[in-house]
Amino acid sequence: MELTLLADEPAAAETVAKWYFDQWCLDSGRHSFEFVLENVTKATRRDEAPLLVLAKIDQKLVGAAELKLHEMEMFPEYQHWLGGVYVRAHARGQGIASALVSEVIRLAREAGITHLYLQTEDLSGGLYNQFGFKSLHEVDSKGVQVSVMMVEL
Repeated sequence: MELTLLADEPAAAETVAKWYFDQWCLDSGRHSFEFVLENVTKATRRDEAPLLVLAKIDQKLVGAAELKLHEMEMFPEYQHWLGGVYVRAHARGQGIASALVSEVIRLAREAGITHLYLQTEDLSGGLYNQFGFKSLHEVDSKGVQVSVMMVEL
């Protein structure tokens, strides 16, 4: 598996936006594809948010994760977020999500970020527990119950 940045492969933005749209927006009507693509396209920094990490196997895109700014309007005081952790269905169960999360955490530390937040529909915390994320809140986010979690870096 190879990890790279969207900044190094900007043509991947449309593929990632399609994944995100299909996963989180298609059924909910939360955002248009154009809105998702615009936000993904902005994540092209290398050493600060917003940035997007890509996972590839045999030169094919299989996953993505982001270091974002101010993801949830109800928590404006929470600045840096891990988000958009996505792995294609056929590639799941191979440690790709863990590698993506580890890389975003590493980049956040390098950028001097001290607190990293996320929201997950898995109210148990799932994957994120192993990285030290702790639940802060359980809230309704646009009609979906999510756990808002934080880790100190």
